[in-house]
Amino acid sequence: MIRYPGLIIVLSILMVASWALASETTHDPYKEYKTHFQPITEKYVDNPDNPVTPEKVELGRMLFHDPRLSKSSLFSCNTCHNIATWGMSKLPVDIGHKWRRTPVNSGTVLNAAYYEAQNWDGRAADLEEQAKGPILDPHEMAMPSEEFAVERIASMPEYVQRFKVSFPDEPEPLTFDNIANAIGAFERTLLTPGRWDRFLLGDDDALTEDEKDGLKTFVDSGCSGCHDGLVLGGGFEMLGVVEPYESESPSRGRYDVTGKNEDMDVFKVHTLRNIEHTYPYFPDGAVWELDKAIDIMAEIQLGFEFSDSENKSILTFLKALTGEIPEHALKLPVLPASTKETPRPDPD
Repeated sequence: MIRYPGLIIVLSILMVASWALASETTHDPYKEYKTHFQPITEKYVDNPDNPVTPEKVELGRMLFHDPRLSKSSLFSCNTCHNIATWGMSKLPVDIGHKWRRTPVNSGTVLNAAYYEAQNWDGRAADLEEQAKGPILDPHEMAMPSEEFAVERIASMPEYVQRFKVSFPDEPEPLTFDNIANAIGAFERTLLTPGRWDRFLLGDDDALTEDEKDGLKTFVDSGCSGCHDGLVLGGGFEMLGVVEPYESESPSRGRYDVTGKNEDMDVFKVHTLRNIEHTYPYFPDGAVWELDKAIDIMAEIQLGFEFSDSENKSILTFLKALTGEIPEHALKLPVLPASTKETPRPDPD
């Protein structure tokens, strides 16, 4: 026999209401969209073959800024990947030795440790391999040989000592490979988490309602089909799926590396992190305005036009992807003085 039916009814109503409230509290209306992306939670991206250590990072920071790794002693890694301008030069294509122009835009080094491979055409497997290329490239830093690069760095006692500390288990610490390893270790710390990552980790207030609406438009329209994961990019896709991308650049993407027809105009998908600041856009650096880049991508990749309101919505979301450059990367290192043994600059 139920002695207090009224009480039972009241308790039942309260229980159902509490379940509904709990469900409403835990429900994430953007969970579906968040499945396309992951947050940055680490301070660096490690490489088992080149473990990141504080000593190696500091050495790499110095080498990254040292123009003596170029034949003319004028160009450093930072010339084309200026940390103060969001990891790139802000030129359509970069200028190297004897004012030669490179065939493609530099792209940003920030968060590049998460890419499947490096360079627009993916010719370098990782940051360490990529660091070797520009030093020897006649259009960039133009060092005549690996041996010459080592000779110039080895002529400065402070560098010799820092290589010994950074690579303590190696009989010959100062090698061309380890120059690249030190630079790569530094670049692996160039991660820029920000509000976007806090949002992915559960802080719904980290983005405004307009930015969340932009996320919805971004995903629902198909943009996240290529721009997903940790850096909203990093893989390889054909540029010009529906309509060709008109460009005067000689680069044909992965085709230049593999020679395979299916790789024609397949390029690395540029990260959208910090995209507000990493103009000009596309492999040829021909587009300076982000809203224009959005419209071009809709046309050549997705096959339709965004309305003005859709473009504005996506633009609002993309600006929310700006993170924070780590403090240590923004500090200029004091470089060792050259000695009488240091090979002199050669502009020819």
